[in-house]
Amino acid sequence: MQTVRHSEHTLKTALISKNPALVSQYEKLDAGEKRLMDEAFRPDSDLFGPITLHSQSDWITSHPEAPQDFEEFFNDLYRKTPSPQKHSIYIQCIGLLGNTRSISEEYVKWLKGYCEAFFYGLTVKLLEPVPVSATRCSFRINDNTQNLQIHAGQILKFLKKKKPEDAFCVVGITMIDLYPRDSWNFVFGQASLTDGVGIFSFARYGSDFYSSHYEGKLKKLQKKSSSDYSVFDNYYVPEVTSVLLLRSCKTLTHEIGHTSGLRRCRWLACLMQGSNHLEEADRRPLDLRPIRLRKLQSAVGSHLKDRYKALVRWVDTESTDTPTVTPKPSRADPLSLPKPVEAFKEWKEWITKCLAVLQK
Repeated sequence: MQTVRHSEHTLKTALISKNPALVSQYEKLDAGEKRLMDEAFRPDSDLFGPITLHSQSDWITSHPEAPQDFEEFFNDLYRKTPSPQKHSIYIQCIGLLGNTRSISEEYVKWLKGYCEAFFYGLTVKLLEPVPVSATRCSFRINDNTQNLQIHAGQILKFLKKKKPEDAFCVVGITMIDLYPRDSWNFVFGQASLTDGVGIFSFARYGSDFYSSHYEGKLKKLQKKSSSDYSVFDNYYVPEVTSVLLLRSCKTLTHEIGHTSGLRRCRWLACLMQGSNHLEEADRRPLDLRPIRLRKLQSAVGSHLKDRYKALVRWVDTESTDTPTVTPKPSRADPLSLPKPVEAFKEWKEWITKCLAVLQK
């Protein structure tokens, strides 16, 4: 294992800048926010640590690129920033996210609530869920997994046409695997930053996706024509678990972060790190580190204390009309799931430490 460390001076410059105007902007943060941000360049900080590399296949090793400091982010002329006219994040569900319609609807509400807390200060809205047929996208069976896949690029075109006037971005989410072109095996997601649209699949985040016993496998695609989407009528959806919800929240906020101009982080262990595989994605923290956090705060304009409190509330608040017993997966089951937040326990403890620093 290799550790990527930067000097205290390098991290401080990346966070605060040498530009007098940006330094002055930083000095105007309240005392608690500065105290938390300053943890970025403290070598003994127990809140923010360095990036660790576990193999040559990790993102930083295989994708060399220059890191983005705050000054570069702030001066990026092509960066899209939320405005009073375009202040909403829209989530478009494609197909079901759960074994029943009610579970799927509950899952989308959890993701909406999480995004509202994570991007505190922006509005998050849900578009009416649509079946795959509404997108008119191409589809196929993956030769390796024998699982259904839908064409990511064609879904982006669909989302662009549906983009509301007040949308900062529109994010499509699905439990169906994606492919960007015929020559590619798969893709976790795809986005167009210029158009402010993205599509992301949570299919491979299920615990059994790579198992030989995965119930979503199809031996043969039987369709009468390219417009026959009946194969998706009984599409297999993995059981909703706490780990699946955590991975979904992590992916959704990471990708929306890109639409705000946040590049992949190469400074500290951070949600915005790139990942080449699921193991590496799981190692990423669930939240932003100070350099990225200052960028988000600059773009959105929220107070960190309010944001962290909202995130804790999301973990602590159960969904409405929650049954006391988790229902067994069944397409006929009308009940919803209790919010499975067991996997968020460690992260909540970390957020609580950050709040303690802010409110010291």
